[in-house]
Amino acid sequence: MAKESPNRLKHFAALKSRYQATQYQDSSPTSLLYLILRKVDLGIELSDLEFNWLKEYELVETLKAIKQEQQHRFQEVGNLEFEFSKLQSKYKATKHDVSWQSSHLYFILMKLESGNFLTDSEVKWLRANGLHETNQIAQEVNRFTQLKYKYKATQYQDSYPDSKLYQILKKLELAEHLNNSEYNWLLNNQLLETAEIFKQQESVKETRFAQLREKYEANLHSDLSLSSPLYPILQNIDAKNNLSELEINWLEQQGLSQTIAIAQDLEQTREFAALKAKYKATEYQDSSPKSHLYKILKRLELSNQLGEQDINFLKKCKLTEIIEIANEKYASTLKSKIDLGELLNESEIDWLQNNRREDIIILAQQKHFTILKRKYRLICLSLALEPFYPIMVKLEKKERLDPKLVLQLMEEELLSPGGKIALAYYRLEAEFYEQEFHRTGNKWDIPTASSYWRKADEPEQALKLTNLDLNQIRESNLKSAISVTRGASFRDMYNLADAENCAKKAMEYQPESYQPCTLMAAIAHDRSDYTKRDYWYEQAIKRGAKPEDIDDERKRVVRSTKDENKRHEAAEYLLKKDSQRYAWAKSYLKKWSDNGK
Repeated sequence: MAKESPNRLKHFAALKSRYQATQYQDSSPTSLLYLILRKVDLGIELSDLEFNWLKEYELVETLKAIKQEQQHRFQEVGNLEFEFSKLQSKYKATKHDVSWQSSHLYFILMKLESGNFLTDSEVKWLRANGLHETNQIAQEVNRFTQLKYKYKATQYQDSYPDSKLYQILKKLELAEHLNNSEYNWLLNNQLLETAEIFKQQESVKETRFAQLREKYEANLHSDLSLSSPLYPILQNIDAKNNLSELEINWLEQQGLSQTIAIAQDLEQTREFAALKAKYKATEYQDSSPKSHLYKILKRLELSNQLGEQDINFLKKCKLTEIIEIANEKYASTLKSKIDLGELLNESEIDWLQNNRREDIIILAQQKHFTILKRKYRLICLSLALEPFYPIMVKLEKKERLDPKLVLQLMEEELLSPGGKIALAYYRLEAEFYEQEFHRTGNKWDIPTASSYWRKADEPEQALKLTNLDLNQIRESNLKSAISVTRGASFRDMYNLADAENCAKKAMEYQPESYQPCTLMAAIAHDRSDYTKRDYWYEQAIKRGAKPEDIDDERKRVVRSTKDENKRHEAAEYLLKKDSQRYAWAKSYLKKWSDNGK
């Protein structure tokens, strides 16, 4: 205590002098005045007792000094609070709503304002409190400060990223040109060292520009300033970048054709090197774009296929790996084509065969087979690729089928009336015999072609073909045959009157033929006159038709009847007539019943 007493005496004396209380005689540290003045000095609020005591001892000047001190403190607190609010707004930290007196934020924002670097812990604190924009600005402030040190501009006080100096320093960092306004701004702000650095940069660039003009034969260009469009173009070429169309056009306008030629030669050289690496031909020594190999690789990039001359060149140069890569690439192209549902042409199939890629040929056939089965409505059938794919391909090409192929279709019951594949086959046959008639004049091809037109479900074509003047034909049996097929065509189109007329004419031309009788029977069936139908079938048998053939004809007529009620009626009639002989008719009764009739 003895050592502390003089210090406290000095402290008390200093406080009395500061707060104008020197007239108070008691200088003891135990004095009430010392307590009061220490509280004021620490910013602690005085009580009414303490104010009354000062008044009692008539320490008026001391009271005034204390009040002034308190007002000053209050004003300073307000200033601090206002300053904090401004910093919050400036550094995008307004959403951090806490007391400025207890938060780390005030100190951090003041560090940013003064251009000081934040510590890692301070950066983490900003992130932890969701102040991402503030943190972003802090990073910019740090970058700005670094650039100020690097370009000798530390005397400039403002460290906020929107400063014009920051924009200038960033341009200097990228060695970009400053305009006159920016350069003068540096001079006006006494940033002479920074301005000198810029001048040094410009000098280096001017030297570099001169070197590039020499290197790329552009010395004839009159504009030697760094603002010339030529400078960035030459930099682009030197950086091994390809020129844009706009750059090439500009060079052409300036008459710098040699510069363009050099740039394009460099581009092609780079492309050639890349292609050699891609196609594993790096051992090939010639790197000139004039090399024949370059032309081959360029074509290969575009077409995926090598020509015979190219293959011979590659073999001669022992670059067979390129051939293998090209073949695999072309094979992949053909696979993609197949996957897209496209058909391979003959040259593509020949290539696959020559290169022993039967796997892709089979894939193409299977895909095409599926498409054709869908087209011919056979998708639900498990047909083998052989022989049915070749059959369908022939039909697609409108080529006639060999007898063996026709028999194979019959075995699978694919020539049943109305089927898509049957219609295609019968149409081809009809066209063939009609063309044969026009080529040879053999009129016996007329009824044959007419019969096929009917089976192709095109009776109008049969009527067109058989619309003849039969008086010009001598053979009565031919006239009869044409009349029968013409009558059958009328019947197909439900024109029973004309069909009957044709049948009667046929009987006149050849009374002993049974075919007009079967036509009459079919017409009677369509009219639901089953007694007359049976009569005409009996007449057909008398004229040589086999009973079993007539039964088959009955089956065909009933089967081709489209009106279900009439078909049911005909089936009932036959079963009543002879249930054993016409047992097959029961199936039509069942179908009629299943349909809810």
